[in-house]
Amino acid sequence: MSKDLVNVVGLGYIGLPTAMMMASHGVPVIGTDYKKELVESLQAGHLTFQEKGLKELFAQAKASGIQFTGEYSDQANIYIVSVPTPYDKKSKRIDPHYVVSAVKQVLDVCRKGAIVVVESTISPGTIDRFVRPLVAEHGLKVGEDVHLVHAPERIIPGNMVYELLHNSRTIGADDPAVGERVKAVYASFCQGDIEVTDIRTAEMTKVVENTYRDINIAYANELLKICRSDGMDVHEIIRIANKHPRVNILSPGPGVGGHCISVDSWFLVGDYPELAHLIRQARLINDSMPDFVLERTEQIMEENGITDFDRVGFYGLTYKENVDDVRESPTLQLIESMKRHLAPSPKCYDPMVKKQITPRQYQDFQAFVQDIDLMVVMICHDHLKECCGDVTGKVILDTRNCGKIWPAGNTVYSL
Repeated sequence: MSKDLVNVVGLGYIGLPTAMMMASHGVPVIGTDYKKELVESLQAGHLTFQEKGLKELFAQAKASGIQFTGEYSDQANIYIVSVPTPYDKKSKRIDPHYVVSAVKQVLDVCRKGAIVVVESTISPGTIDRFVRPLVAEHGLKVGEDVHLVHAPERIIPGNMVYELLHNSRTIGADDPAVGERVKAVYASFCQGDIEVTDIRTAEMTKVVENTYRDINIAYANELLKICRSDGMDVHEIIRIANKHPRVNILSPGPGVGGHCISVDSWFLVGDYPELAHLIRQARLINDSMPDFVLERTEQIMEENGITDFDRVGFYGLTYKENVDDVRESPTLQLIESMKRHLAPSPKCYDPMVKKQITPRQYQDFQAFVQDIDLMVVMICHDHLKECCGDVTGKVILDTRNCGKIWPAGNTVYSL
């Protein structure tokens, strides 16, 4: 087992579980984040977001001696940078400023021979364009003073702990020997295959994985629009089509959120604008879905004589079920679209989101249901399945095809 001291930089949705998983499997770990409140919360034994199995993992990591700090370690052998990688809304290219800032601070303190692993998802060539020049600016040589590696994360909120343990991993390195050393750290807990390759291949592989899913979802969403236009049931059609052994169409829905699928595809569009035609169209289709939800809502309001949009409520603010992650949420995209049209913020409720993030967000489900006539289901949390009995005499637009959960007396529409 590797005994390299690892400094994980960035303790968000990916960095924190990764740091704790390593620590709980015997790897000496220091977790670093610039957010003082976040660090103090972790030092006090309080998690900063909800996730299945995270409390138990936190307890194991603390028992194994994990440390949390706002400082970068000058004693670490390996630094794992796990910070956000947004994209520029105009150019569609990666915005690398978080990665650049983190790597700069690592290079300010790291010892000779340290390995800097970028775990954040990045576009192909990001390390060549933005990270290697930083090493030169610090008067250091790649391959001698500092070794560069890309090991993209492969986990999803809602199932992080399981996927950290079981998903395969990719390690991209200039030097195969360095790649094997980093592989040993991940192999301390990862039960899946770990491939060692070059950096650019690792960069591209992760983006390709997410883009594949984005295109598949876009196909499902376009089928939904086609079927809706001609009175066909898209869910029944997809169910039957998927019985073919070589067909696996994903589910349509109100949009694509999260910090992976809805972002990473744009990297390829931004870097290869003359080539990424299919990818661009898939992104446009998926980004159009929140507006399609609004159009469908208006149709259903008209059919049911609901004239006041104030009697419409949106259930779900997160981008997927049973997590508190609202990054790139379709509901928030929908609310932003309404703002652009100078419409007031709609009524919303989400049992997973305790912080007030939109003006008319309810914290009580019964009060939310009482104040609306039409409920638009954007996410099918387990909470909804457990509490759907409280929903009676309502019109429901079920954008997630939640199944036969609705009590009699409700009028239920699909997207």
